[in-house]
Amino acid sequence: MKKENFVSLILGTVGGILFAIGMCMCLLPEWNAFTQGVVVAVIGAVVLIVMLLVRRKMEGKPAIELNGKAIGTVALGIIGALVLGVGMCMVMVWEMMIPGILVGVVGLVLLLCLIPLVKGLK
Repeated sequence: MKKENFVSLILGTVGGILFAIGMCMCLLPEWNAFTQGVVVAVIGAVVLIVMLLVRRKMEGKPAIELNGKAIGTVALGIIGALVLGVGMCMVMVWEMMIPGILVGVVGLVLLLCLIPLVKGLK
């Protein structure tokens, strides 16, 4: 395993776990830890951003490339995740089973569109 892959693995795991735990702390009223959850989630997000910057530096690439494709890819990822989340809320919170599943599938399709966009078709 290359060193940059190992560093990305460690930082990605730690950042992802912190972010997920922070979101659980925010969104579960039984835990009564909203403020602490925001802090933990922000720390997790910062670790994930640091992972991105460290990974790019280890590969000898510029930190962040701002171009139309990068902005479009990020926008598609955000929109896909939000649509998937709304579908999940429709099923689990609002008890709208069939419409929620359909909205969730649309979100999954949007997220799957990221693969050919990022990797390209051969």
